[in-house]
Amino acid sequence: MTNVLPPVRYRIRPHRPDAHLFEVDCLVSDPDPAGQVFRLPAWIPGSYMIREFARNIVSLRACADDEPVTVEKLDKHSWRAAPVPRGAVLALSYEVYAWDLSVRAAHLDSTHGFFNGTSVFLAPDGRRDRPCLVDIQRPDGNAYRDWRVVTALPRARDVVGAAWAYGFGVYRAQDYDELIDHPVEMGRFTLAHFDAGGVRHDIALTGRHDCDTERLAADLQRVCKWQIELFGAPPPMDYYAFLTMVVGDGYGGLEHRASTALIASRNDLPWKGMQGLPDGYKTFLGLCSHEYFHTWNVKRIKPAAFAPYDLANENYTRLLWAFEGFTSYYDDLALVRSGVIALEDYLGLLGKTISNVLRSPGRMKQSVADSSFDAWIKYYRQDENSPNAIVSYYAKGALIALALDLELRAATDGGAALDDVMRLLWQRHGRTGAGVPEDGIFQAVSDVGGARGSAALGKRLSRWLKRAVEGTDDLPLPRLLKSFGVDYCAEAAGKGPTLGIKLAAGGGEARIANVFEGGPAQAAGLSAGDVLVALDGLRVSASGLEASLCRCVAGDVVEIHAFRRDELMQFSVVLAAQPADTITLKLRPRPGAKAASLRHGWLGG
Repeated sequence: MTNVLPPVRYRIRPHRPDAHLFEVDCLVSDPDPAGQVFRLPAWIPGSYMIREFARNIVSLRACADDEPVTVEKLDKHSWRAAPVPRGAVLALSYEVYAWDLSVRAAHLDSTHGFFNGTSVFLAPDGRRDRPCLVDIQRPDGNAYRDWRVVTALPRARDVVGAAWAYGFGVYRAQDYDELIDHPVEMGRFTLAHFDAGGVRHDIALTGRHDCDTERLAADLQRVCKWQIELFGAPPPMDYYAFLTMVVGDGYGGLEHRASTALIASRNDLPWKGMQGLPDGYKTFLGLCSHEYFHTWNVKRIKPAAFAPYDLANENYTRLLWAFEGFTSYYDDLALVRSGVIALEDYLGLLGKTISNVLRSPGRMKQSVADSSFDAWIKYYRQDENSPNAIVSYYAKGALIALALDLELRAATDGGAALDDVMRLLWQRHGRTGAGVPEDGIFQAVSDVGGARGSAALGKRLSRWLKRAVEGTDDLPLPRLLKSFGVDYCAEAAGKGPTLGIKLAAGGGEARIANVFEGGPAQAAGLSAGDVLVALDGLRVSASGLEASLCRCVAGDVVEIHAFRRDELMQFSVVLAAQPADTITLKLRPRPGAKAASLRHGWLGG
């Protein structure tokens, strides 16, 4: 007879929304006789930086059979409760401060509550594989009577007090890892839904908005349907939720196995009567597409280093260029292939990605493999010198995916594509749960190239990919795109010369955010944080700097006065021509039969 392990039980309640405090209980019916240890994750999967969520635990206590139990703190995120009598249930109770309006942690006020499990649920050592039951409770008071809940956690229908649709009550998870992979939104939100692949998808919008939810649902349905068909129906979940916090100015997303947490600017959402496809809406659709693609790529097809996650320490892999970069390639590609945006819109988005990579001097110093490995200390902890020192494994990873896709298609006359690599990874790793080894992507490319072309072709493409991700050379995109009937045009961003700086956003003062490697400002001694106050004796502002420079030409020497801290300094700067790093991609009207066929296979239309 199989022994059924008792579940770990949790209760979470918005205790004091005005003070941003969740109250959480964790009940263990068979605690460790030597003293039960509890730990809170130090990071959240999908966001590769140690975040020390335990710093938000305000108070903590324990009891067993209504008797206090001593609790000893072991380290920054671990506690040990003293041994309790045999058969006694150990109850740990604690308060969590929730005032992080992001997709990574927890946020609570009188308008709504949101949490990721990594921020609020302590894990009892030795019991992460146990089933979990969590009672999600409503805040006290009549003001919260109309609050609802949306989460992809399944409801525990067989438990007394089980939840109803969008209701408070008891939810379940197979284990701790599943528990923390389903964020929860509670409060007053707008709901829209659609079906894709036979699965219900909800869109929950929290915050003030005038969104045309019918338009949004129709567009997302097409995107999700296309992604499901790419990997093959049915999708790997029986429900999906887009949990969206609407704010005045914000952007962000974090993937989960059956949902995503999003932050969006309200002006980026579609509104009734909206004409065309504004850039903000394209950006939001791309964000949704990106996080949805992660349902396969990283949540199930994942690096071996993440199987299982070590939530107390950094988990190192050199493969984020594939899991984030390939996802960044497919996010906008899914929009055009599903017919949500036009070919010209897609090429515009792709041109921006190429331009952003070319404007990063760090791409010549750091490979995307190194960027992946150092994400914990560099990409997620950027400073004023980051553009000169690092490359984005998101953006350049997307361009590597593009180049690989085009190489595969051109070498096999359209017989093979990156789609085939993704499907092979899904069959080999996503469906089996086996983590992708560090050479697993290269092997998959070799296998696809060998199956659709020749063994020699597969090996050549695998070697090409390895050089691309381990090296720092620019990719041969002009040549590759030409074979698909797409012209690559490079020009300067503006008419005047450049100082080689980027100004900080917001405010009227011309404060330098970044000084670019090898540029005029760096050569003259200007630094990040300096505030430009005059150019050739005339006052300068952030809004007027470009107009002032347009009166000059490359090679001119200008005198700049700037404050560094509270000291006024003077610099002689030799202006340089702006680099041709603004890329425009255009469809060739008469590309030829072969190029037209390849382009149709790549982009459709």
